[in-house]
Amino acid sequence: MDAVAELDQLFAKDSWQAEDVRQLKQVLASMKEPNRRFREAVYRIASAQAEPTGAAAVKLGVARYMLCQFNEAVSLFSAGTDNKERRFFQGRCHKYLRQYQAALDNLERAKDKGWDEREVQLELAEVHCLAGQLDAAGKIVDRLAKTDDASYRYVAGLLAEMRGDYTAAVEHYETARRQVPRHPAATFRLAYFYDLHGDETLAMDLYRECLSRPEQGSSPESSAVYANALLNMSVLFEDAGQYGEATRCLRRLLAANPNHARARLFLKDVQSSKTMRFDEDEAKRIARRNDLLSIPITDFELSVRARNCLKKMNIRTLGDLLHVTELDLLSYKNFGETSLSEIKTVLASKNLRLGQLREEGEAVLAEPTEQPAPATVGNEGVLATPLSQIEFSVRARKALERLGVKTLGELATKTEPELLACRNFGQTSLNEVQQRLAEYGMRLREA
Repeated sequence: MDAVAELDQLFAKDSWQAEDVRQLKQVLASMKEPNRRFREAVYRIASAQAEPTGAAAVKLGVARYMLCQFNEAVSLFSAGTDNKERRFFQGRCHKYLRQYQAALDNLERAKDKGWDEREVQLELAEVHCLAGQLDAAGKIVDRLAKTDDASYRYVAGLLAEMRGDYTAAVEHYETARRQVPRHPAATFRLAYFYDLHGDETLAMDLYRECLSRPEQGSSPESSAVYANALLNMSVLFEDAGQYGEATRCLRRLLAANPNHARARLFLKDVQSSKTMRFDEDEAKRIARRNDLLSIPITDFELSVRARNCLKKMNIRTLGDLLHVTELDLLSYKNFGETSLSEIKTVLASKNLRLGQLREEGEAVLAEPTEQPAPATVGNEGVLATPLSQIEFSVRARKALERLGVKTLGELATKTEPELLACRNFGQTSLNEVQQRLAEYGMRLREA
């Protein structure tokens, strides 16, 4: 039986079991134009069933999952039969949507209903890593160490990377690639690691390996690797001034997924870069001023009363002082003319004055003060989440590293103008940062 007939036979089934899904992936990997043929088959059954329920909803949900249409898949699963297939693939959908607690809950239910326990444990370990729950991930990885295969090595590498043990992470990823040549997830994480650590040549070679697998696009796992590799390659090409190559990467991704929002934004950014002029002198001026405004108040000789009042007012740097006026300070309890005179003397020594930024209407700020996150966030653990555990494009991550931002809480204290003042940080990166913060119920600080 040829692959097309086998695909039709699978879609003719009323429901899909775990074995059917595995067979489906094998069929797609052997076909020419698997994405187009699979998409056509999915849309054909979707149009024939207005509101599927039961086993039909699970079947269509799995199909939507394989097309990386995760929100649609979750909606279908909610109307489907509560079986192991539904719970396992629903868990994976939540993982890709970064809804980690929902992913963990569904994966546990899949294990209880009989899905392969080791496969579930591998998924659970990965989700715990992505959620920053490294102790829980470590316990699972320790239990899985008896079976040393590529899947285990990938998860062990991810855990080591999140813990900052980069030597062990690279070793695990390389072992996974030896066990399964060009292992998609391990190859991409290894490429991303070298990208972040400055070895762009090696990173580019590994990204190209991610694009060369014959089964690319036949599963959400390989589709995600394929898309992210093209996105990161486009950033590397753009940073090198190779705008044509960057454009080709993004158009290649959009040809496979025309609705890929980030690819569309990146393409606009690349097209803008062709005509954008970088003013190096202006960038240096902004950097010098930011360095000046970030000087802590504690670096200056002030009386105990003045220092305590400023601390209670949450004024920690010179930049903070430039946002308040004399009236603001004098209206504070125990803050008198003597303390005001001290502060004006300090600012005058740097050719600055109180209220200067408020008057100028500028948003060039110093390093973030220890302000609380927006009211929508009450979880200190979320604020302390390292940015290394959150997916950012290479460009955005490098810019945030240059700014010294290490956690979500620190990121939330930045303003839009402050981020945009960083070299190579454009509107696309800003949109990406805002989207990531919104996923945790957070936002950038108002200028």
